[in-house]
Amino acid sequence: MTNLSFSHTSVLLYECIEALNIRDGYTYIDCTAGGGGHSLEIAKRMGKNSRLICFDRDKNAIRAASERLSEYLDRVTFVNDNFSSLERVIREYGIDNLGGVLADLGCSSHQFDTPERGFSYNHDAPLDMRMDTDSPLSAYEVVNGYSEADLKRIIYDYGEERFAPRIASAICKHREESPIRTTHELSDIIRGAIPSAARADGPHPAKRTFQAIRIEVNGELDAIKPMIDTAARSLVAGGRIAIISFHSLEDRIVKQSYKAQATGCTCPKDFPVCICGKKPTVKELTKKPILPSDGELEANPRSRSAKLRVAEKI
Repeated sequence: MTNLSFSHTSVLLYECIEALNIRDGYTYIDCTAGGGGHSLEIAKRMGKNSRLICFDRDKNAIRAASERLSEYLDRVTFVNDNFSSLERVIREYGIDNLGGVLADLGCSSHQFDTPERGFSYNHDAPLDMRMDTDSPLSAYEVVNGYSEADLKRIIYDYGEERFAPRIASAICKHREESPIRTTHELSDIIRGAIPSAARADGPHPAKRTFQAIRIEVNGELDAIKPMIDTAARSLVAGGRIAIISFHSLEDRIVKQSYKAQATGCTCPKDFPVCICGKKPTVKELTKKPILPSDGELEANPRSRSAKLRVAEKI
């Protein structure tokens, strides 16, 4: 029976499964198993001669996915780790028949809806935001320990927040009196730092800053390009990589990484012959990303910013 405390609606589920072009006799890797929604559909389709490796750094997710995939445990391996370990795991398991790699870069609904995890400004909770609860860096350390310059940088770069200087200044001024301990406390500080006219419409005023701090705490952007590069090297011919992103920073990294892997010779155009020897390793199957259908948007509003990009090993 599935762990009902870990609820998560898989985004672009059937589009991902179709994109992976699952065939029997190959190994598939779900870099972000979450509650096991995508993993379950892969396991159903891959056949008894295939294997599925499921990554997640959240122990609750691993437990939930294990229960959800209980019928297929003879061909599924769970790895409680970040997908930054993808290359090591491929090497240690001796995988030479990699048929597909999937990554859903979004946070799970479970993480946002569990107040004590401190991901959401909608619940008052201790500042945490760690996907891996054993990680030493939490939102509390970022908010109370980073310099004003570093706070401004991550809020601007990762949150794309134009009021980053004002927010960073307000955080530092407040913490001079006492540490900022809770999500609502931080949210109130952010709200007060943003001009009232800018708060009149649009998303919650704390949304971009919370996103930025969460990305910093979990190093969410750092592992994307290495994961794509590893997949491109490791996939068999015809194998595919499918990645769902949820904001422009992630999507830009995915798009640029695919483009780099799909690019051949980089020698100057006036060179008579190629001396770089670079050959494309993948071809992009999605010049424009696949977006959720109207039906999915209606059923799951959290899917509204999802973008799926797919590449195939040459």
